[in-house]
Amino acid sequence: MSIDRRSFLGLAAGLAATAGLGAAVPAGAATVAAPMRRNIPGTAEALPVVGMGTADTFNVGATAADRKPLAEVMGLLLQNEGSVVDTAPSYGTAEAVTGDLLRAANARNRVFLATKISSSSGAPAQAQWARSLADLRTDKVDLLQVHSLIDWQANLRWMRELKEQGRIRYIGITHHHESAHEAIEKIVRSERIDFVQVNYSVAERNAERTLLPLCESRGIAVLVNRPFQDGRLFRAVKDRPVPPWAGDIDCGSWGQLFLKFIVSHPAVTAAIPATSKPRNMADNLGAGLGRMPDPGQRERIAALLA
Repeated sequence: MSIDRRSFLGLAAGLAATAGLGAAVPAGAATVAAPMRRNIPGTAEALPVVGMGTADTFNVGATAADRKPLAEVMGLLLQNEGSVVDTAPSYGTAEAVTGDLLRAANARNRVFLATKISSSSGAPAQAQWARSLADLRTDKVDLLQVHSLIDWQANLRWMRELKEQGRIRYIGITHHHESAHEAIEKIVRSERIDFVQVNYSVAERNAERTLLPLCESRGIAVLVNRPFQDGRLFRAVKDRPVPPWAGDIDCGSWGQLFLKFIVSHPAVTAAIPATSKPRNMADNLGAGLGRMPDPGQRERIAALLA
């Protein structure tokens, strides 16, 4: 089922209102099919293919003006049960803001909550973990990741202990730069991990060469960060109309084309774009709906940025 952009934005506003976090439900709001979901490899647990990151965007103060747009963003995300919310203690106030918004919406159990360890192992990592739980207002998270491979061997050993204790459900590693892909590949080959979080986009495709196929063959879930390359992709297509054939895969915006390119890769479990704007969140979520590009259409999307 396809849906045009205006209908989806109207629906999204209504859904946010249903959660108590948005405007009034518009009359005649459209009905859409459920978003695409992907199973975490080796499990029956499926995640919506479009989730949300919080780097920069959730690093705000505590005033109502600071939090209102983020509450609306979170309200939109919550319409897709089990969506990934990815944060980190190194993202300023993002963990605390995430925890406050989830508590206000009574929604901790409605998201797949992921955070990171971004300090050296031992006492520093343990102290950071305690602060993260306090800020997130929870006693466990779904996914704990070694941030940017920091002290990864020792931190992974400790994370496995936390997993055995039931304090986390999955463990993983992250990086946001192509220079780390080779190191990640070595870890994937040698270690038992559940998730890899990595940069990948229509204009940054190094992960396709070895890392994504390797994760797929090893049964490791993949989260994709920097799907828009921190806005560079939008600047590259500024003032250019979305190609008419985008409608063949139910895309009404450049953002949806960029995201569908990513989530249509069979190794990708979810993309986690970050935004503080409800309209952009609604647009991002639209990338999980409707038809997905086949290999030929994916290359056609990539050619737009060549």
